[in-house]
Parts: sequence; C-alpha cells; structure tokens
Amino acid sequence: MAGQTLHYGESSVAYTISRRAQVMGKVAIHVQPNGAVQVDAPEGASAADIRAAVRKRARWVMGHVEKVRERNRDLQPRKYISGECHYYLGRRYMLKVIPMKAAERRAGVEPSVKLIGGQLRVLTLERDADVVKRLLREWYREHAQKHFERRLDELVLTTPWVKKKQLPGLKLREMKRHWGSCSPAGTIVLNPHLVKAPRECIDYVIVHELCHLKEHNHSKKYWALLGRVLPEWQERKRRIDSMAELMLNI
Repeated sequence: MAGQTLHYGESSVAYTISRRAQVMGKVAIHVQPNGAVQVDAPEGASAADIRAAVRKRARWVMGHVEKVRERNRDLQPRKYISGECHYYLGRRYMLKVIPMKAAERRAGVEPSVKLIGGQLRVLTLERDADVVKRLLREWYREHAQKHFERRLDELVLTTPWVKKKQLPGLKLREMKRHWGSCSPAGTIVLNPHLVKAPRECIDYVIVHELCHLKEHNHSKKYWALLGRVLPEWQERKRRIDSMAELMLNI
C-alpha cells in the first residue's frame, strides 16, 4: 500500500493506493466516512495510470472530502453559542443567542425560540449553555410532535392495513442510535431529533414503522411490503443513515 497526494486548486489531500488482484479494469476511488481517500487499482496498473485516474476525478474527490470535513466540523461538541449550525427539516440554520433586555424582563416577556430567515433565534434571560440547550430541545420536541402527527395522518393513506379512523399511537422518545420503533402494542415511537432530517427521510422512517404494524420483523415479507409502499426506500435510508451522527449530535 503506497501513499500519494492529490492537489486540486489550493487544496490537497493524501490518498493510499492498494493494488489488488481482485480489482479488474478501472481504478476505483473511495472516500471513507472519516475522510480518508483510498484508491484500489489492478495489479498491472502503472503508477502513471493511477495518478491520471485520480487527477481525472479530482473535483469529485475533493468535493466528497470537503463534505466530510464540513460534517466533522459540525460534529464538534455543542457549545450552544451564537454562530453554531443547527438543523431543522434538512436545512442548516445559524444559532443566534439573544440575551433579554431589561425592558423585556420587566414586561414579562418569556424566553423563546423562533426560526427567522436563516437563523434559530433563542431569546433567553442569560447566555447559559444549559439554558439554551433546554430551550432548543423543547422547541425541537414541540415541532417534531406537530410535524410527525401531520405526516402520519397523510402517510397512512399509502398503507391500507392501517385504518384512518384507528391511527396508531405516537410517542416521542430521545434515542442515541435509533430513529424510531414500533411497540408490540402498535404504538409508533419516534426520536424527536428526527425532525432535523429532510422531509423525505422523515417520511421514510414513519412508513418504515407503519409497515411493522403488518409485518412485525425484518423478514423478506416485510422488505417486500416496504418496497411496494415506498419503492425508493433504500436511497432514503442511505441518506438518513449518513446523517445520523450529525443529527444526533446534541
């Protein structure tokens, strides 16, 4: 395994080359989840051919590496201060912490969170990170409940085994590694942090759980059912899985 460096504009990234007998034909380039770049090449490929293949895809490589770097920047421990990026329905918003003015305190104005333009504005009595965090979590939970209820009401129209007049119960529960679950009693449990994900990914999770009301495991019958209701479920699953660390970084 050998190491090289790809230069593209003012940016550069190191990559490793692995010559493998099982690699046939073209050079394959992979950007790993941690940003490492690995190049798999046929045993007979020359160094010049490999460098040319990597340079040919330089824009693609650097684009994916930058996405990883950006995601890792967002994965730093939250400080809940102005300038941080937070997510809602798949979009990034800048956090703006606004200390309450004396006149607002005297007037009895309550602390609040509002989505204004490209900002999540938190009006608070003090710049205390724990207080800002609590206000944000309460805001996310409230908006998650409303959005999930609306989508559940719509999505049951695609699942004929669920009667419109007998909607399953819906509960919110924070989970470290899961987006949702379906209890044996038929209650759908969703992670409130799911509301940070794109709308189509939220719909995928809800439909995933609705399918468990008919098929209570992950058997072939279950996946066939999910495929009939949501043919593009695999792409949506890949997308939300790739966001898990970022969305659950609280």
